[in-house]
Amino acid sequence: MPILAVVPESTAAQHPSSPPPSKPRRIAAFFDLDKTVIAKSSALAFSKQFFDQGLITRRTVLQSSYAQFLLLLSGADHDQMERMRAYLASMCTGWDVEQVRSIVAEALHDVVDPLIYAEAADLIADHQIRGHDVVIVSASGEEVVEPIAEALGATHTAATRMSVADGKYTGEIDFYCYGEGKVAAMLDLADREGYDLAECFAYSDSITDVPMLNAVGHPTAVNPDRALRREAIANGWPVLTFSNPVSLRARLPAPSSTTVAATAAVGLSALAAGALTYGLLRRKR
Repeated sequence: MPILAVVPESTAAQHPSSPPPSKPRRIAAFFDLDKTVIAKSSALAFSKQFFDQGLITRRTVLQSSYAQFLLLLSGADHDQMERMRAYLASMCTGWDVEQVRSIVAEALHDVVDPLIYAEAADLIADHQIRGHDVVIVSASGEEVVEPIAEALGATHTAATRMSVADGKYTGEIDFYCYGEGKVAAMLDLADREGYDLAECFAYSDSITDVPMLNAVGHPTAVNPDRALRREAIANGWPVLTFSNPVSLRARLPAPSSTTVAATAAVGLSALAAGALTYGLLRRKR
């Protein structure tokens, strides 16, 4: 009885094509800014210049000196951050954006501040060597955060967007990059850039950034406040201590004038935070 051989019509029919391999998911390291990358506020360094230009009062300068010290010790909770948002928007209403930038740029000829943690700069460099994107995520204004992030070699930023009309702050905030807002910005970046958040890293010092830390597979507490330290211990997260601040100018041999001016502008947000914290503490007492 003859044996009938079945001959395939084509090689494709014999070996069905497999779907093309998926594009590898990318990895990012998300860094909070204040007290995680920046060692301290630069508000006091520029308070005289803001006062001389009539943007703040002498009382605000004195309040900030005291309040910033307490804020560094105790951190900020959710209610304080929400009040800070409203206070900052109200205080800056009508301020000329270019005037603020000019004041900060002039002050930086004699002032080298804020300081960058050497450990943070080294950690950022390590992620970059490993091929990871670096993203600075901060509740400070994007006009402040973006140049600092650029100076540090970050790939992207996510920051608060304040509304500006005719070159002046309107008192409205278009996007507050805080709490769940940070997570929303991270998810948007992950979708756009192809990040696998389960493989990504996040670093922060504050209990208010627990949503940000929970959004990634590798969270780390840096110089954590008491509440975040408890959270980190409970969840088995690594805890890092950064204690070696160095001048940003020392880390960057030849920064541009734009970069240096924007770096110092972080003091604007810190100054508002200090004044608000002072008021809150006075009311509590």
